[in-house]
Amino acid sequence: MGSQALTLIDRLALINSTTSIPRIGFGVYKIRGPACTTAVIEALSAGYRHIDSAALYSNEQHVRTAVEQSSVDRKDVFLTTKVGSPTAKKSRASDEDGVYREVVDSVDRIAGEDGYVDLLLIHVPGPSRSHREKLWAAMERLRNEGRAKNIGVSNFRVRHLEEMREYATDWPPSVNQIELHPWCQQRDVVTYCQTHGIIVEAYSPLATGTRLDDPTVQGIATKKGKTPAQILIRYALQKGWVPLPKSVKPDRIRENLDVFNFDLDQDDMTALDGLDEGSKGAVFKMNVD
Repeated sequence: MGSQALTLIDRLALINSTTSIPRIGFGVYKIRGPACTTAVIEALSAGYRHIDSAALYSNEQHVRTAVEQSSVDRKDVFLTTKVGSPTAKKSRASDEDGVYREVVDSVDRIAGEDGYVDLLLIHVPGPSRSHREKLWAAMERLRNEGRAKNIGVSNFRVRHLEEMREYATDWPPSVNQIELHPWCQQRDVVTYCQTHGIIVEAYSPLATGTRLDDPTVQGIATKKGKTPAQILIRYALQKGWVPLPKSVKPDRIRENLDVFNFDLDQDDMTALDGLDEGSKGAVFKMNVD
């Protein structure tokens, strides 16, 4: 996939939907308070049109403030949040209505009581099938009510996606957001998703910055006149993933978006493919088999 095939305004069609998702998004993990609002406003100003949050991040309300204060119309922003993390505050109830209420609360925080999200995800598979079923039922209900335009999952392995066939009204989910970068490629999950039309989102596409000094990445960056971060983001794009880089620094926010004026040749892609370490290369090892 060359540079002519990718532009900042590209979008990918979502399955079981009439809508589409931008090819790159801005993540806000561990960015909280006014810093989150400032970062999201900066990201929207730079050209991002896809913001990814979660109930677990404790910053949904700050994302909402940023979207409201931004000069970009809400209809032009693709807004995502994630629900159902066992490490978030305990649900007020385990019954279906209680779970539904928790999901509604999350959408209210990020979009307002009359608002909607473009994508609502189950954050992690969680402790049990019962947990997943109740969350998915609540999310299907919100989608039917127009408060979630699309619904999907995060950190689901192939077995979780297969299990969904037994309880999901509409299958497959629109998206599976997983950790992806050259050192953790989760090829079985990616292949499964792409075979079934599930969009693959890549969180931590920079491996949280821990591998930017890798000699292979450095060599390609020098050859292309780009930063290691830009090489990793471009790699994700050419793999067909939707990368979600994050930063609070205005120059880095813009730098991470400046990835549409070059491409990686087949030798570059092969070299980066060869860095895969499987689950050992994951930053968030609890979410990778």
